[in-house]
Amino acid sequence: MSTPTTPPASVLPGQPCPCGSAQNYGLCCQPVLAGAQPAPTAEALMRARFTAHVVHDFRFLHHSDHSNAGHPYVEEAGEPSTVWTKLLIHAHEAGAATDVATVDFSAYGTDQGHEQVLHEKSEFRRVNGTWVYWKALRLGPAPFKADAPKVGRNEPCPCGSGKKFKHCCLAGVQS
Repeated sequence: MSTPTTPPASVLPGQPCPCGSAQNYGLCCQPVLAGAQPAPTAEALMRARFTAHVVHDFRFLHHSDHSNAGHPYVEEAGEPSTVWTKLLIHAHEAGAATDVATVDFSAYGTDQGHEQVLHEKSEFRRVNGTWVYWKALRLGPAPFKADAPKVGRNEPCPCGSGKKFKHCCLAGVQS
């Protein structure tokens, strides 16, 4: 798929993979970045893309993004300012018998000494047997969903006062 750049000396085949998979780099992301094997799942491609950021394999990032299909890779001048440090996969949802999957993740990095986090839910698609990044579905964490059902204004107040919610705790919130 792509010719990788030389990884920093701090990431060698026998060392832990930067993607956080608990495997060593030589068995995890390195073969995917080198084009020796395709990513078997959308999550594996996400991990390889994160690792590509770490090792500055921008050619792999270019070729694994569907929007670049058919466009030659052109190296940009300068180094990125963000140093990527950690990847957390929150969820990987593969569509049943489809070639579409999503990965919800947080990528941590430092930029000019300040820690930053990119939380995204991304869509990946398998095109001609190869997983590619398709698009961001959501930036930021998933919307909060309350565990308890919403209390109706004419229901008894959950505080236990015996009053209707609208005459008790809701009245204090609306003042």
